[in-house]
Amino acid sequence: MRTQTVAQGLWDKLPEDSIVDQTVNALRANGFKAEAVPNGAAALERIRALIPAGAEVMTGSSRTLEEIGFVGLLSSKSHPWVNLKADIVTEKDKERQTVLRRKAQFADYFLGSVHAITSKGEMIAGSASGSQLAAYAFGGRNLIIVAGTNKITADLEEGLMRLREHTFPLEDRRMKDLGFPGTVLSKILIYEREPMRNVHVILVNEKLGF
Repeated sequence: MRTQTVAQGLWDKLPEDSIVDQTVNALRANGFKAEAVPNGAAALERIRALIPAGAEVMTGSSRTLEEIGFVGLLSSKSHPWVNLKADIVTEKDKERQTVLRRKAQFADYFLGSVHAITSKGEMIAGSASGSQLAAYAFGGRNLIIVAGTNKITADLEEGLMRLREHTFPLEDRRMKDLGFPGTVLSKILIYEREPMRNVHVILVNEKLGF
């Protein structure tokens, strides 16, 4: 097993353009609408173009969406969408908040990221609660996944290794730095193919997220 230090050094690197192209083509072959963009600003512009005015929008927890500026945009008033997360955050009644959170899994557009994308066109997402995984696997008709090309791995085995040895320790440390006990990796989704829904994958040629 690689040490955490070696793993981080390995999985922080951006792949060659040929690997990015291969991954985009593999994702398309697996039923995903995939594309590569040069940076976070370009990814944000693509998201703006993909989501029509008036659409209900929900996001999973994602450092990538924070880093490209989408979380800040959605929190502002300078967008034409319905921000479902805002209603969840402001709701004080815990039972009502849970109801809203479950309904939001079927938002018109759900956005998030994943922890690994294989060059064979598969995606891996890990979670403590699994709250975003329902939307990824079976939610609304439109799912947008944004991920840095630093998350591309050769195959599922390496992708799962990246999740366990790279992503999880960093997220655990982040939670502890915020004063929480840490996190757990309790649920993992392997997303191999999409036969029905509109799933758009935006690969960003930058180091983003964990």
